[in-house]
Amino acid sequence: MATTAEQIKLLREQTGAGMLDCKKALDLNGGDSAKAAAWLMEKGLASAAKKSSRQTNEGLIQSYVHAGARMAVLVEVNCETDFVARTPEFKALAHDIAIQVASTNPKYVRKEDIPADVLSAQTEKYKQDAVNEGKPANIAERIASGRMEKYYQEVVLLEQAFVKDDEVKMSEMLKSAIAKIGENIVIRRFIRYELGGE
Repeated sequence: MATTAEQIKLLREQTGAGMLDCKKALDLNGGDSAKAAAWLMEKGLASAAKKSSRQTNEGLIQSYVHAGARMAVLVEVNCETDFVARTPEFKALAHDIAIQVASTNPKYVRKEDIPADVLSAQTEKYKQDAVNEGKPANIAERIASGRMEKYYQEVVLLEQAFVKDDEVKMSEMLKSAIAKIGENIVIRRFIRYELGGE
């Protein structure tokens, strides 16, 4: 069965992939748009991984001021070219990231940003908590490890669930954006101000 222009158009609107990629995906998946979309996502995530080593010297600083002007966020999001930095898709991504920071108040962008002394102190605290709950030392170790995963989800931006779709982690949302936009994208830093806060 031949792929129709209408099928290609619908898949392109759904995924944001190029026309030729949509045609190829539909041809390879017998015209099944769901399978074609999944194939394109896989291909996009693979290409996002390849792009992760590219330099990101362009981008923008996005601001978000919450209603009532009692809280504001500045986030720096970088990409490879100034052309992409000016696109509506990139600006929307940066805005979504700023909203995420405003909503969840993370402390770090990625796990690697957490200072070693903070990590060891937090792990030790969780171990001690487990021992205080009457758990044996070997079990306390595993409990601390599980609690550290929850800690990462609270304080690390890329480990959090995306506020607009809690089924998706921020790191997955970013990879998806890289696949769709076609350039490496890095969340460089952010700052969150709250009236009366530190």
